[in-house]
Amino acid sequence: MTAETGIYDLLVIGGGVNGAGIARDAAGRGLSVLLCEKDDLAQGTSSRSGKLVHGGLRYLEYYEFRLVREALIEREVLLEAAPHIIWPMRFVLPHNPEDRPAWLVRLGLFLYDHLGGRKRLPATRTLDLKTAPEGAPIRNEYRKAFEYSDCWVDDSRLVLLNALDAEAKGAKVMTRTACSVVRRDGPLWTAELTDTLTGEKQAVTARCLVNTAGPWVNDVIGRVAGLNSARNVRLVKGSHIIVPKFWEGRQAYLVQNPDKRVIFINPYQNDLALIGTTDIPYEGRPEDVAADGNEIAYLLKSVNRYFKQQLVESDIIHSFSGVRPLYDDNAENPSAVTRDYIFEVDGDDGKAPLLSVFGGKITTFRKLSEHALEKIRPFFPAMGPAWTAKASLPGGDIPDADFDQFLGELRARYRFLPPDLAKHYARLYGTRAYQLIGDAATIADLGESFGPYLREREVRFLVETEWAVTPEDILERRTKHGLHMNEAEKIAFAAWFSGAEQRLRAAT
Repeated sequence: MTAETGIYDLLVIGGGVNGAGIARDAAGRGLSVLLCEKDDLAQGTSSRSGKLVHGGLRYLEYYEFRLVREALIEREVLLEAAPHIIWPMRFVLPHNPEDRPAWLVRLGLFLYDHLGGRKRLPATRTLDLKTAPEGAPIRNEYRKAFEYSDCWVDDSRLVLLNALDAEAKGAKVMTRTACSVVRRDGPLWTAELTDTLTGEKQAVTARCLVNTAGPWVNDVIGRVAGLNSARNVRLVKGSHIIVPKFWEGRQAYLVQNPDKRVIFINPYQNDLALIGTTDIPYEGRPEDVAADGNEIAYLLKSVNRYFKQQLVESDIIHSFSGVRPLYDDNAENPSAVTRDYIFEVDGDDGKAPLLSVFGGKITTFRKLSEHALEKIRPFFPAMGPAWTAKASLPGGDIPDADFDQFLGELRARYRFLPPDLAKHYARLYGTRAYQLIGDAATIADLGESFGPYLREREVRFLVETEWAVTPEDILERRTKHGLHMNEAEKIAFAAWFSGAEQRLRAAT
């Protein structure tokens, strides 16, 4: 199935993790796919997560056993598929009897260890905080903790890698391209796409419309497609803060609150800490979301309840907020709203189908993609079988998923690279780092330096191969260089990028 006739099999609206995942899976099954995203890939919800591939320990309290099991199984699958951007992390949960009894925590962790067929990650253990090094930063009144495993993920790059693999398998990926309006003509959809940078318009035709617009899913159904839906998303705002790391060791922490919410305190970018998230209803425009003073105070209070070092607002280096488009199951408490996903298919009697995705979470995007394609299989009976469970993502084809061995081989090949820069390339690009570094033999061969780790060759690589169009695309999503550069360096880079933009775009 190709688009040689000018008709795509799938037009996917929305370049977050679900849209990119479905585009990749569908292209690998032989469908012709066009993915359009009105902004940058992962610019919305998918780049504003807690950066975890996890089963969702607290979802057990809401009896989400199917979702937790699926997520735990997916955790192992994704760890094999992309060991450069996903890696194991140990989480220390100090016990506070005022919040949850120890027996309940133990039961939850027992289920967590056994629901998903854990293979690669170590099991839960109990810590004496008075003697264990992990207890050093914790206030003295807490004497016991539980330590369990989950995984870290670079969420923005997870989206990028899915889009790259979709493109490699024949999909067309168009960023900064809004789907302005669609019209159903019997068995086909005709869509008007608008380039949001130039205003240029084009019409495309597709046999099936896939709506993965996240917070805008109902907008696509109603305003764009002119249809109705009995389902809705519930917008829940989650905010994070970033501060200098204030403990020794690679472990993360999970702390409980009197309101039964939990807060993650995770090591981030070597010397920083990522703290979040909040969980509050949101009714504004998703584009305008930002952390407010009450959320920041809530996060600081949560951390200070457990740690000896007391954080203040001036410690915050950066904050970000995202809108999670959760399927509205009418739960009163935002924390209790299901993190599961729901599909809706509009199309029968020969009408072109519209598949809309409600809800979901980063950890389960691959399985969601499989389920989505099964929903539309009746319209594409010749498409191939599921295939992504055993497939690496770009750069993830590291033997035995052994990142440390791969990093050693990269450093041995490029001995001129400072250790931190070699690790940066290995972590972000995996085996694609060889393509980025190429024939460079000295640090000067990497071109102009814009910050501690950012070199011209990486910028060119991102523009040429990863749809980077603006300085923010590079500093905030494809990398986290912006967290390591001062304002003067950011301004200088933006000025250089603006001057070099024509040359960089010409190279693509």
